[in-house]
Amino acid sequence: MAQPTLDFKPAKLDSAPAVLSSTSLPLDSEAAVLSSSSLPLDSEAAVVDAKAALESAFSQETNKSLFPPAVDNPFMQHTHFSAWRWAYIVLMGTVLVPVRVSCIAFLIIFLWPMAALSTIGRRAQPTEPAKNWRRLAQPTLKFFFQVTFFLAGFLVKVKGKKATRDEARIFVAAPHSSFFDVIACVVAGLPSVVSASKNANIPVAGKFLLSTQPVLVTREDPNSRKTTREEILKRVTSNRKWPQILIFPEGVCTNRSCLVTFKLGAFSPGVPVQPVLLRYPNPLDTVTWTWQGFTGFQACMLTLSQPFTRVEVEFMPVHIPNVQEKKDPVLFANTVRIIMANALGVPVTDHTYEDCRLMISAGNLQLPMEAGLVEFTKISQNLKLDWDNIHQYLDKYAEIAVASKGGKVGIEEFANHLKLPISEPLQQLFALFDRNHDGTIDFREYVIGLTVLCNPVNTEKILQMSFKLFDLDKDGFITEQELAAILRAAFGVPDLDVSTLFREIAGPNSDHISYRTFKKFALKHPVYAKLFSSYLDLQAAYVYSLPQPVQA
Repeated sequence: MAQPTLDFKPAKLDSAPAVLSSTSLPLDSEAAVLSSSSLPLDSEAAVVDAKAALESAFSQETNKSLFPPAVDNPFMQHTHFSAWRWAYIVLMGTVLVPVRVSCIAFLIIFLWPMAALSTIGRRAQPTEPAKNWRRLAQPTLKFFFQVTFFLAGFLVKVKGKKATRDEARIFVAAPHSSFFDVIACVVAGLPSVVSASKNANIPVAGKFLLSTQPVLVTREDPNSRKTTREEILKRVTSNRKWPQILIFPEGVCTNRSCLVTFKLGAFSPGVPVQPVLLRYPNPLDTVTWTWQGFTGFQACMLTLSQPFTRVEVEFMPVHIPNVQEKKDPVLFANTVRIIMANALGVPVTDHTYEDCRLMISAGNLQLPMEAGLVEFTKISQNLKLDWDNIHQYLDKYAEIAVASKGGKVGIEEFANHLKLPISEPLQQLFALFDRNHDGTIDFREYVIGLTVLCNPVNTEKILQMSFKLFDLDKDGFITEQELAAILRAAFGVPDLDVSTLFREIAGPNSDHISYRTFKKFALKHPVYAKLFSSYLDLQAAYVYSLPQPVQA
């Protein structure tokens, strides 16, 4: 089966970061540098090799597919209300909300005992299918739920044909944008759902959830993902009468502007799945419930205040995985995601629930919440980073960005953080981080740039050569005077004060820097390592410019 391609084509962006070229310095600065330190002949080749290694490392990294996402923030929802619209909502809500809430409360009087009866004596995570007498309650529950949503003003339109259990044991529904998406579960006949375990403890709603024989997930438990996959596999491969399973593979609510990364639980078993599309074709969006936007209560009140709310649930053709997709759940998930994205007319991005956690952390660090978005899946896979790595980067980024407006780092904040003046080398370093060339560095660009700078093979060689070149008298130590002489010349600032930087590297009680101290500092602050390598660029340029000896 040919793999589908994504029809949606976002604007093409320049993904490659600017790679530093040889440092351009004023002629008097070059003379100062070259007079301060001349390279031994046996070091010339090493400098050239180090520069080549640096460029090779950058070339490999910049070829990676790290395009900015087609949608900057799928977890933010802004619905604008005009003064007229607010007046209309208040007027309609005054009439509709009390009536609808009263009717729904009356129905719950019948619904809750029925749901409680079907779950009495059963564990929250059942180990065997419900008995026949318990399943008899499902059609009645489905009917009452349909009446409930109708009374709440929902007009549900169903497209396509729902697959039988023999045709597809798993439904995958997307995009997931609201608790109102439970409508898809009702339309599908109340199949089992995969849900957060904490939802089972919600009064009344928890009983309804448990009546579907759910697969419960504990996000905070590192083993929960594995346990969930095993439970899904057990049910879909069993010959026992387990109900079909409905899964929202995104695992997090978005604003429906894209499809974020699909979790693999629905695709690991390698069995046919039926994609289910959810649409809310309303002129005013009141249902979306994301990390930034309406609270749950606000979404409920605003929705109940509308005369009606349209919902479309579309059952797409069953997708039967081919041999490659059965072996590779990631391929299977991406194939289904692209099929659904094409049908919806939206792009795909690599955001995940971890991005939401980073948003919360960014807020706690006094940054705008959206500053934490990095497309966690793509960044972690391409740059070999885990949650702890990226979270540590966020702490470092906050130290620089918290003083700026909008949570982004400009050239001035960058220079102040490095305790260095704005100069050509520093601007070139800033350009390496500023991947979209908008004059600022966001957290995503910071993570990518810092990871590129942390290439271990390249860094060791660069640091060895940098230390030798800074150590003007070749005694194995760098003094403050030596550091000042090189940096003043390199940055073209004769009166540059490097005392603060020297103390930060050497320590408060030392008057020199050993290679071990130099390396430890540079590895902890790879931005400085790149600045040190700027001197290598200059020396390499000098080596190449030397007149070649004339052969006799």
